[in-house]
Amino acid sequence: MGKTEISMKVSHFWEVECYEHFHEDGERCSVPHDLCLLEHPFSKLKWREEFKNIVVTAGLNKYLDATLKTGLTTPLWYVGLKDTGSIVAGDIMSSHAGWATITPYSNATDPAFTPGTISGGSVSNSAAKAVFNINATDDVYGAFMKDDNTKGGATGTLLGGADFGTMRAVLSGDTLNVQVTCTLT
Repeated sequence: MGKTEISMKVSHFWEVECYEHFHEDGERCSVPHDLCLLEHPFSKLKWREEFKNIVVTAGLNKYLDATLKTGLTTPLWYVGLKDTGSIVAGDIMSSHAGWATITPYSNATDPAFTPGTISGGSVSNSAAKAVFNINATDDVYGAFMKDDNTKGGATGTLLGGADFGTMRAVLSGDTLNVQVTCTLT
């Protein structure tokens, strides 16, 4: 009798949008959107990035553990931002020599990845995107997911991440909305 082979591919697709905000008088707001006491009737999309990421070995192990061994529904996952340098398969949160986390945002912790309904082998946070309230000028090169919400922290499990197609500048007052779609095929 022949063998049946089952193969699976884990992929994450990211959509990151950066908005700048304006007051009624047309002046650009320079404080994080969540801290501004004035209305922002005008928001303008500054840039948008779409990219796929690598799921690192530790992340693949977490998928296998939760699915085939422990059935864990936790931990929760969080989104972080990174500087230049690429994430590679062997990276873990406590050791990733090629890149560093960056924190040009006022959020007290890294924003949560809040997945919606799983359907067709896919789930995303499209209904509750991870939001970064930018409070400093910086260059952002990519994003990642981890299971610890410590802002700029180096603990927990790195699930994966990747670089934007090009470096993107953020300014104080901008808002980054991050959507991640996770798919198993």
